[in-house]
Amino acid sequence: MAEGIRIRLRQHGPIPLDAALECAPGKVLALVGPSGSGKTTLLRAIAGLLRVGEGEIHSNGDCWFDSRRGVDVETRRRRVGYVFQNYALFPHLSALHNVMEAMLDRPAAEREQRARDVLARVRLSGLENRVPAALSGGQQQRVAVARALAREPQVLLLDEPFSAVDRATRQRLYRELAELRRDLAMPVILVTHDLDEALMLADQLCVLHQGRTLQVGEPYAVMTRPASVEVAQLVGLRNVFRAGVVGHDEARALTIIEWRGQRLEARLQTAFAPGTQVTWVIPQGHIVLHRRDRPSRGERENPVSGPVIECLLLGENVALTVAVNGPDRPPLFLSIPAHVARRNDITAGVEIGLSLLAEGIHLMPADDARTPSRPR
Repeated sequence: MAEGIRIRLRQHGPIPLDAALECAPGKVLALVGPSGSGKTTLLRAIAGLLRVGEGEIHSNGDCWFDSRRGVDVETRRRRVGYVFQNYALFPHLSALHNVMEAMLDRPAAEREQRARDVLARVRLSGLENRVPAALSGGQQQRVAVARALAREPQVLLLDEPFSAVDRATRQRLYRELAELRRDLAMPVILVTHDLDEALMLADQLCVLHQGRTLQVGEPYAVMTRPASVEVAQLVGLRNVFRAGVVGHDEARALTIIEWRGQRLEARLQTAFAPGTQVTWVIPQGHIVLHRRDRPSRGERENPVSGPVIECLLLGENVALTVAVNGPDRPPLFLSIPAHVARRNDITAGVEIGLSLLAEGIHLMPADDARTPSRPR
């Protein structure tokens, strides 16, 4: 693409990489994956803090790195705004002077005015003279963002910027970033371990594992329709099972699968031929609890039943583990509001009915190595 940032990087070691991603101006791309998956390595490579074996980095038509042509633009000339996980503020400098440090190539008077402007932009007017120790965690984070923006960067890199603050502050910072990004005409690449955070803030989600790009797409699509069992597990989907494809009913936009001797209707997915063995997944949000006092027509959609083998209260919700077709097979997992569990007298040992909504049943290539065969 002509604008935004485009990255393709590869190397065998010392940190393996095989990553491809891009982000348009004004959009947020979230990088997710387990520790050691290469998220921070990618940010450091984009910023020029780490030299990668081969590949390319292009920003707004400028080439920052091209291993074949021998191009490797130095960090200070890349116009990158970088917010580090620990903010990396100078403890002896005020908020104002921390921001001014990002603009050493400008005259002092211009640096000060620009620093005041960006601090006002992140709602820190009046706190310019405070040192980091006199600021809250959320305020320190905003100083770090202001410092990154002061350079008028072409791309903003955020390395787990919310991990060091409490939950209430984090929620407030989410809203502030959402408001700030409306004014940003640059790509934003966010590293996070929190999938809910990615779902709230990002336009695109990139799943990384061992330096490899496994899937890139809209966050909700990646989290509900993973490309592989590996991605499903990395985004926290627990209901992963084996089945066989029976056939397709294109008139009704359904694919029929057989699971544990029962036929289930799934969203039409003709890429999998009849007779094919597949792995399938269903997000917990597509599992509907049958009301014990008043069954409804909707409960006819892929009904299954079984005893609750674990009922765990987690705040306002209850996590249920349900044995379907016997205790020796991988169970179904779902979460329901605690008041729904109480109203339906759901406790361990109680038999309940569930519907597996066809729209939520997603098929993937068979992966016996990663698909559970026993209860977890």
